[in-house]
Amino acid sequence: MNAVSRPDTTVSGLDEDKLVLLQELVRGLSPAQLYAVAAHSAALAEQRPAVGRSLAAVAPASKPPATVLYGSQTGNAKRLAERLMRQLESEGLPARLVRADAYRSRDLAQERLLFVVISTQGDGEPPDDARGLFDFLTGKRAPALSQLSFAVLGLGDSSYPEFCAIGRAIDARLAELGASRLFAAGEADLDIDEVAAPWLDEALVRAREQLSVASHAPASIHALPVATVSTYTRETPFAAAVLANQRIVARDSEREVRHLEISLAGSGLRYQPGDALGIWPEHSPADVAAWLEVLGLDAEAPANRAGRELPLSRWLSTELELTRLSRPFVAALALADSDLAEALAPGNQAALSSLLREYRPLDLLHRYRPRWSAQQLVDALRVQTPRLYSIASSPLAVGEEEAHLTVTVVDFIAHGLSHRGAASGFLADGGEGLAPRVFVESNERFRLPEDPSRDIVMIGPGTGVAPFRAFVQERRERGASGRQWLFFGNRHSRSDFLYQTEWQEALRDGSLHRLDLAFSRDQREKIYVQHRLRECGAELYDWLSAGAYLYVCGDAEAMAKDVHATLIDIAQVHGGRSPEGAREWLDDLLKQGRYARDVY
Repeated sequence: MNAVSRPDTTVSGLDEDKLVLLQELVRGLSPAQLYAVAAHSAALAEQRPAVGRSLAAVAPASKPPATVLYGSQTGNAKRLAERLMRQLESEGLPARLVRADAYRSRDLAQERLLFVVISTQGDGEPPDDARGLFDFLTGKRAPALSQLSFAVLGLGDSSYPEFCAIGRAIDARLAELGASRLFAAGEADLDIDEVAAPWLDEALVRAREQLSVASHAPASIHALPVATVSTYTRETPFAAAVLANQRIVARDSEREVRHLEISLAGSGLRYQPGDALGIWPEHSPADVAAWLEVLGLDAEAPANRAGRELPLSRWLSTELELTRLSRPFVAALALADSDLAEALAPGNQAALSSLLREYRPLDLLHRYRPRWSAQQLVDALRVQTPRLYSIASSPLAVGEEEAHLTVTVVDFIAHGLSHRGAASGFLADGGEGLAPRVFVESNERFRLPEDPSRDIVMIGPGTGVAPFRAFVQERRERGASGRQWLFFGNRHSRSDFLYQTEWQEALRDGSLHRLDLAFSRDQREKIYVQHRLRECGAELYDWLSAGAYLYVCGDAEAMAKDVHATLIDIAQVHGGRSPEGAREWLDDLLKQGRYARDVY
């Protein structure tokens, strides 16, 4: 642990020693937790109930506080829910913030004011932390809710046809159960704030109207210099130095995979195994030139968006998304082409799914050649979003000021054009002096068990093995007595065995107890990690029955679904459970936090 710096002693009534103690107490707390501590302290000073305490303590029985309920896969919904909570707290409005998997379903019948912030994972799935609540809410046991007023903010990605499907379903279901919709549901795309900011403002207005509590903010408290709380965030990222950038697959491998070591020195950023590092990509000059050429546009042509005027080349290089096709971009092109308009028609979801899956924006520009101005192009594109990479190191093993990444470089040819990943290409091609803008994205649901004697099972094919490198390092450094079992898969053992020497060393020193491998192209019939799971089904079920934790990381569209289905089959074959009982068993592991997924 770092030495505690001596804090500023300007806080009235506290001497230096008390401030040091206070700093130590709040070390590592999130911004939302720091706000809660401030509100609680202010309440004690005024001898009034603290914001965010139990329902009975904070408001009269006739007016329970608001509940801000969130379900989040990558952290965006959590971040917005915390933002709303801070706004409510700042006005002294009674409220509580609850993650979906911590929400007691029996509380729903007593709710009076509910704000739901929830993402849609992939193509129409709820986030893992909201699966149980979603099933309850959409099932037969959901209660009548005529007493409830609610509002829903859905988050999604319009490059998937089922955009914001979970938010829409919850909004419709709450209304079907008799609840009163305060205002229309928000549906935020990757440019989240364009929809989320006005939704949050409206939620605050409606909360003021609904809650009959005197509006006064907590007493002002001077900020303390907490060493582990960084000023660098998603919105204000840190320009990090790249310490190492090496290829870790054979030259003849079908995919390029790189191991990067990123310096966090001077940032104050801290992470735990299971967290992700966010990277803000920058498009190469060659990519920008290709866009300008196909549309015949001038790099210096000015364009405006959200009150900012920049030259077109700047918009294309750092500000806008160029590699992911989205429904709004297709809709903009469809204004001049009936074929595209047909794909967007209701009931034509298969055609839209195929289009979004098979094409990138540049492909469609070459095909349809719209006569767009610089401003029309900027209006048609979504804002750039960061890419999240699971951190492949433990700070106990590599030091707090360093984070490692395992990155597959996206590189392919389609429709006669060469395509390279926005972030992966940026990282791979950056060369010396590369300074990616980074931030830490906490992943509270993907944590090692607190009890070091618990066994863990890790399933991570391809670069999905990254967080498990961190897990094994962390458990080795902490001297954990529990066993570690890793399932790893890739295409070829000779060329694609990521971190092979490290796993072999871990087996030798006892920090990895078992390693099962699935190299899909090394034999005539393809073998994947789910096949190895079936082969080891009896022992795997025994581990889980004895309290082991299970982790899955990697592709959400195919691998994670196949692994989930395989686990259900294993519970039937080796646990004697019915199909429904096996699903309930696995759902219960999810609720307990003993089955965690980091899928993308």
